[in-house]
Amino acid sequence: MKLSRYSFVFLMGFFLYGFVEVTGRGYTHWTMCITGGIVLTVIYTLTNRPAASLVKTCLLGTLAITLIEFAVGVFDNIIMGWQVWDYSDMPLNILGQVCPLFSLLWCVLCIPAYYLCRLINQRFTIRNS
Repeated sequence: MKLSRYSFVFLMGFFLYGFVEVTGRGYTHWTMCITGGIVLTVIYTLTNRPAASLVKTCLLGTLAITLIEFAVGVFDNIIMGWQVWDYSDMPLNILGQVCPLFSLLWCVLCIPAYYLCRLINQRFTIRNS
C-alpha cells in the first residue's frame, strides 16, 4: 500500500529533521518539520527510480531541497515574517533564504538519506511480498 509507505517516509523526515535542527542549533520551527517530511519523501521517490544512483540522487536531492528551502523561506521569512532563518550574511545568498554553503550541506545529508530510503523501501518490499 503506497499511501502508508509514503506516510511513513514523510513522518520519518518530519521527526528526523526536527531532531537534527534541535540537536544542531537548539530549536526548530514547525514548518521545518513539515519541510523535512516533504524533502525525505522527494528523496525516497528519487531513490526508487530505475536509474537511481547515489550520485544522481544526491545531485537531484540537493537541487530539490534548495528549491523547497527557498519556497519555504520566502513564505516563512518574507511573507509571514517569522524569521525562522536568515542567510543574508552568507556569500552568494539569494534573498537570504538559500546559499551555496547550505546547499553543500544538503548534498552531504542526501548520502545517509539515500541509504535510509533504500532501507525503508527494502523493508516495505519484504513486508508486502
